[in-house]
Amino acid sequence: MAENAASGRAHPRPLSPHLQIYRWPATMATSIIHRMTGMALSAGAAILAWWLAALAAGPDQYRLFCNLAATPLGQIVLFGVLWSISFHILSGFRHLVWDIGYGFAKKTSNGVSVLIVLLSIVLATGIFALGYLKLHGGTP
Repeated sequence: MAENAASGRAHPRPLSPHLQIYRWPATMATSIIHRMTGMALSAGAAILAWWLAALAAGPDQYRLFCNLAATPLGQIVLFGVLWSISFHILSGFRHLVWDIGYGFAKKTSNGVSVLIVLLSIVLATGIFALGYLKLHGGTP
């Protein structure tokens, strides 16, 4: 047994696992991300409200919003909101399937979790690219 340096006594129990040695299952990680994207969608709703308010306020306010959204930081934020929507919808479908009673096998649930992450990235990137091409005169 390991000795406690402060008291000189032996530890009667093992140390608890911590993040450096604990391996997160894919389902746990996607469940946490699902909750985080739900919170991020609240910020996305605020951005949507700001866009609608700027649109209603007139051309000067709308131009200001568009100029801020066109900055690199604005593009990152917009992509983050788009990815949050994509992930949250796909993860929500998984939860609906679970509510019906399917997909609980460990291999299936982990595989679907990884698939959700990959599909959400592909979906968000594709939609963002289509919007970018449309905005900049591309031919999608």
